[in-house]
Amino acid sequence: MSTDFLALLSRLPGSYSGPQRPEPAPYAVVGVGEGTLAAQLASVLPGVTGNFTRTGTQFVLSSPDSQDAARTYAELAEVAGAAVRRVTTGGAAHEVDVLVPGGALATYHFAQALAYATGHAEDAQEAERLLADLATRCGPDAGEDNPARTLAWSLWGRAPLLLAAPDADALPQAWQQLLARMGKTLGVPVLGDPLPVVTGAFEAQHEHGDGRLALLLGDLDPALALAREVLESRIDEVIHVPFPEGSGSAYAGQLALWYFGAWVAAYLAERYGLTAGDVPVLARAQAVLAGEEGEDHLRAERDEVSPRRTALEEDWDAEEGDANDPDLRDDED
Repeated sequence: MSTDFLALLSRLPGSYSGPQRPEPAPYAVVGVGEGTLAAQLASVLPGVTGNFTRTGTQFVLSSPDSQDAARTYAELAEVAGAAVRRVTTGGAAHEVDVLVPGGALATYHFAQALAYATGHAEDAQEAERLLADLATRCGPDAGEDNPARTLAWSLWGRAPLLLAAPDADALPQAWQQLLARMGKTLGVPVLGDPLPVVTGAFEAQHEHGDGRLALLLGDLDPALALAREVLESRIDEVIHVPFPEGSGSAYAGQLALWYFGAWVAAYLAERYGLTAGDVPVLARAQAVLAGEEGEDHLRAERDEVSPRRTALEEDWDAEEGDANDPDLRDDED
């Protein structure tokens, strides 16, 4: 288990240091590559109306392995009349407005950048409080009452079903990626209406329910509560993983549950004797998709413990004069 990765997880809360000034409304966001999950999680922010907008501000969250799609989306939004803000983990300098650290935890930096830029500073700050509390309760020094270690033990040797209510439908996919990328474990998201799936999935081969575990993520709506009753008669164990106590913001609650999933995945990798970081083949695959980098390309450090922002436009600086601050250019290659 990498102690550096545990240190990164512990220090993630409060590490966002990007722009905090809101952009002109209305807002829309599209995410590709490492920006996909953040776009899905942040879609619950009030006023983020959809994938594209003809006025206001269009956010494009991306990484170098998805640069062609990101470029196309940005060009379409510009032609439609929206102002485009590109938030990315790397790319040509003229196609980067905000540079964030890449890697398995890039979702946090993408999401917080979007929360601040859409005028939801209170939601972003609530998320930081929830993450800080989870870091205390889930860190390596938390002791025997560590909820992330406990859940990781329950997941060991299993491929969990992942379910959530429609208003939190980003969570099953988020946990699937966390469990795979960091925990080296397959999770199976159950998307859409869960009842047709859970009522019929084990009827032909009941033994497929033996040893099976389901995680219900976030709040339970009536359909998900009924799906829980059905699952309890068909598989070995059903565990409800609620939003952290005191999460009044849907955005903050979902980002916090994503962070809790990162801790669970890290401890699951530990149980298998593996490193929670990315496997080398992922970096090679992403490099192939990104293509050759030129001298004008920027790239933030992956999984940096103390990430810093690179501000490329003065109108995105939190304070006047930041664009000339040499500390903000340390991440340039």
